[in-house]
Amino acid sequence: MANSRQAKKRIRQTARRTMVNSDRRSRVRTFVRKVEEAIASGDQTAAAQALRQAEPELMRGAQKGAFERRAASRKVSRLTMRVNKMSS
Repeated sequence: MANSRQAKKRIRQTARRTMVNSDRRSRVRTFVRKVEEAIASGDQTAAAQALRQAEPELMRGAQKGAFERRAASRKVSRLTMRVNKMSS
């Protein structure tokens, strides 16, 4: 258990940051799921639109520390390839 004031404060900060990050991860997963559902349905315009909404969310999550930067870029890249493959 924390004894110093600083350690108690760090516990509060960590709890707050964990909550914010888990909310952000959940939000990103929702956007990614919408893209994958649009891809599965075969609707390319809906998939492209969902991807345009999901990409900033993923990158913001990476910028804020909820995701690793390279993991977010990789996810965007793979989703983009799947959406682009639908048109051919």
